[in-house]
Amino acid sequence: MMEEAEINNELVDQKVRSLPLRKEKKFAVGRILGGDILKEDFMLKQSKLIILIAFLFILFISNRYSCLKKLTEIDRLRTELKDIKYENLVISAELTSDSKQSQIEDLVKAKGLNLSGARSPVYVIRK
Repeated sequence: MMEEAEINNELVDQKVRSLPLRKEKKFAVGRILGGDILKEDFMLKQSKLIILIAFLFILFISNRYSCLKKLTEIDRLRTELKDIKYENLVISAELTSDSKQSQIEDLVKAKGLNLSGARSPVYVIRK
């Protein structure tokens, strides 16, 4: 009888040893804030991947920030270009109106210069 009990105890011990140890895997806020979650096997094995993901995340954020900054600069330059085009158009219109022959004659008379227009037609020299 004693031998049977010992054999049963040995079998039970073997079965208990072969069973995987259950780790307590509660997902508690205290474990995260305390830093205990960083000691787990999964976190240790995947640490390189986690660092790579964090680096790519930072790279993504900096790229987005730089793109937004450049888009803001492009919008500012477009409005500045539009203003310069309008200013150019106004100056061109004034110059065109000031360079008319009647306007030039009026300016010459107003300044009191002793000049007159050409009496003979203009000759065009062709090559």
